[in-house]
Amino acid sequence: MTIDWNSLGFQYMATKCHVRYTWRDGAWDDGVLETEPYLKLHIAATVLHYGQAAFEGLKAFRYQDGQVRVFRGSENAQRMNDSADRILMANVPTELFREAVNRAVRENIEYVPPYGTGGALYIRPLLFGSGPQIGVSPADEYTFIVLVVPVGDYYKGGLAPVTAVVDNRYDRAAPRGVGHVKVAGNYAASLLPGLEAKKQGHQINLYLDARTNSFVDEFGTANFIAITHDGGYVTPDSECALPSITNRTLMALAELEGIPVVRRPIAFDEIADFAEVGACGTAVIITPVNRIVRGDHVTEVGPRDGCGPVLQKLYQRVRAIQVGDDPAPDGWTEKVI
Repeated sequence: MTIDWNSLGFQYMATKCHVRYTWRDGAWDDGVLETEPYLKLHIAATVLHYGQAAFEGLKAFRYQDGQVRVFRGSENAQRMNDSADRILMANVPTELFREAVNRAVRENIEYVPPYGTGGALYIRPLLFGSGPQIGVSPADEYTFIVLVVPVGDYYKGGLAPVTAVVDNRYDRAAPRGVGHVKVAGNYAASLLPGLEAKKQGHQINLYLDARTNSFVDEFGTANFIAITHDGGYVTPDSECALPSITNRTLMALAELEGIPVVRRPIAFDEIADFAEVGACGTAVIITPVNRIVRGDHVTEVGPRDGCGPVLQKLYQRVRAIQVGDDPAPDGWTEKVI
């Protein structure tokens, strides 16, 4: 195995194996290691017909002393079960989730990028209905998989700012829908707007609320965060936005730094008044956004050619904790080896 650790992107790479568990008759089995990256699936599985699928994304990091730790996995376990509850899938107990994640990382330990390369082992837990149903109803069997992939930065520019676009033809999620959970259908719906944005030369979409098109929900694959001119941290209070674990992490660190944190409705018209704007998520931590295009109107915000000082500081704090350079708050990391 030869991997150029310094040139990793964010795409699939074959690894040694994944772990797979099956739920039948009210209980999960003991799980198996699978070396083939393929599934044998019933043609009437509910995931194929009715979209019963949810997934998570988290990372493991190699420290300077060689140990490998998973970052904030218990938060992902809870969020997966929130998604499962919303679309009537079997829950994955937190201990089983942790066992599966640690097992997948341990079995693929040689794929964890070395300390200092900027890379991580991306962990993708996936839960879906594998039992057959022709009527619209929940499955009687579920499959839980954890696969891993070594990755670098999601956006190759690192903390270089990007442009977002508001496309009034599309909404991300409806009020009282499934925007607040990490179900697969949300991402299927985002593919066309994302492609349209890239055709126009924009890296990401910014979605507004579906009811009035006047308040910020979130970016296509990341939460919206902003820094005010008096140094406060602001993020939308929206029933349609996915509760980002990265956003939760940044808010906690901001408070430790003495930065006031506010979750509230954010009108699109006030974006121009912010000092810094960013998109935050597991893949990126923070990507600064310096231009937002909506029709013929362009909103400029933050530095033209880099990241603002507050978001830069928070980004560096998260990275330092993830790779073990700074101590992590209690419960934020779990040792695999």
